[in-house]
Amino acid sequence: MTGTATGGTSTDATTSTNSPVRAVPEVVRRASADAGRPGPSSEVRFRIAPEEPVFAGHYPDFPIFPGVCVVECAHRAALATAPGAGTIALRALESARFIGPVFPGDVLTVRADWKPADGGWTYTATAATERGTSAKVRLGFRTEVTP
Repeated sequence: MTGTATGGTSTDATTSTNSPVRAVPEVVRRASADAGRPGPSSEVRFRIAPEEPVFAGHYPDFPIFPGVCVVECAHRAALATAPGAGTIALRALESARFIGPVFPGDVLTVRADWKPADGGWTYTATAATERGTSAKVRLGFRTEVTP
């Protein structure tokens, strides 16, 4: 997972050729204030096509979208919806908990809350399909102010 994004603007980092995930992030809501939440929140969808290359080896007779790919979707969703000005860059994968599977043909929705943190942001995301929660992921980002 590499890449940076500028203030919620989709960049090449959100569709990187280095990514194992080919699904394109569809921004539903950029990081914005939401009543009842302490900071900005965002929502991004990914259509997980049966043709995703990761399905070939994971597992041939019972394809499941790998957990690392769910984390990658959360990362790319963050890059596509980052709040504020400046550029964000991934600082840390703070936690990941995998709860349910993601199968070929699923729509993976990543809903997240942004909270200001030491020189950047904490991004707390829930990734879900129509069957329910697939993963909970917390990422740390640093903000790089550009002149």
